[in-house]
Amino acid sequence: MAKRDFYEVLGVSKTVTEVELKSAFRKAAMGCHPDRHPGDKQAEARFKEVNEAYQTLSDAQKRAAYDRYGHAAFEQGGVGGMGDGFAASMSDIFDDLFGDMMGGRRGGRQGSGRERGADLRYNLEITLEEAFHGKSASIKMPTSVSCEACSGSGARAGSKPVTCRTCGGHGRVRAQQGFFAIERTCPSCQGRGQTIDNPCEKCAGSGRVTRERTLSVNVPAGVEDGTRIRLTGEGEAGMRGGPTGDLYIFLSVKPHPVFQRDGADLYCRVPISMVQAALGGEFTVHTLDGTESRVSIPEGAQSGRQLRLRGKGMPILRARDAGDLFVQLNVETPQSLTRRQRELLTEFAQESSNKTHPESAGFFAKMKEFFEGRS
Repeated sequence: MAKRDFYEVLGVSKTVTEVELKSAFRKAAMGCHPDRHPGDKQAEARFKEVNEAYQTLSDAQKRAAYDRYGHAAFEQGGVGGMGDGFAASMSDIFDDLFGDMMGGRRGGRQGSGRERGADLRYNLEITLEEAFHGKSASIKMPTSVSCEACSGSGARAGSKPVTCRTCGGHGRVRAQQGFFAIERTCPSCQGRGQTIDNPCEKCAGSGRVTRERTLSVNVPAGVEDGTRIRLTGEGEAGMRGGPTGDLYIFLSVKPHPVFQRDGADLYCRVPISMVQAALGGEFTVHTLDGTESRVSIPEGAQSGRQLRLRGKGMPILRARDAGDLFVQLNVETPQSLTRRQRELLTEFAQESSNKTHPESAGFFAKMKEFFEGRS
């Protein structure tokens, strides 16, 4: 079956402009799109015919070949058939058909002239107390903001960006060499599809300027070292009115002179005297919530023993619970003894037995048994 004339398929004349051609294509394609006519083979065939016609006539080189040779230009290894660039253009076709119905075009499409701004990072150092209670921090940072003089368009007041004359607004150009077609980013507009003939004097056509901004950051209670806070839309302004990027706050917690943290739990080492360890007793520890807690030392406590204070650790992020505080006992050996103290310790040592120091007595007994067995 002979193919219909491509101009006839789209309902346009041979003098049709690029804008008129795109409008005719959208109207014809929307009327026969398979998604609107599921299971309709005729509509599917009609859509393929409309798409083939548009793919040919929207390309300047293919259109010139078609006007000269007709359908024969694309038969028997001619300039290139529908397959050339078909798959790469499907996303553009989808945008042309359904961009407006779905609330606007997708941000990443080339030719819009609007580029999303970059995401930014800010390192914020806080203390363990601030991580415990949370805080509201004020930060200052230089960043790109939308130019007020041109409202972010990049064009001088009274003018506006124009369609790129090199690529016709597509953002890409194609070079045909025999059977091969090479497509690359348009060198005139760098893929934006638009150029600015009269750039704004304030921003030199970029649509943004650098300013120092002051932002408020809410640090919630219970954050850990390395926590990332995202501030949506507080990053770098987009090029020529494009969407703004995001700002990411990376938190680092300073080392604390008393407490060490492991998740929601806190640890601290408390030195106690040999007498306290032997006879027992108690001491007071200050916790991060601003209160004091009494800790009881059991009689005969050994160095390294941990005592738990429930709920005295770090608050758990987005929860009402809190971790625990573990107090590790560190028995301190007395130094700089007086003569009387030496006499007392000597008397104590003479009165000591295996029951007084069961751990050391057991260790040396095992060592003796091991080496006697080897001999």
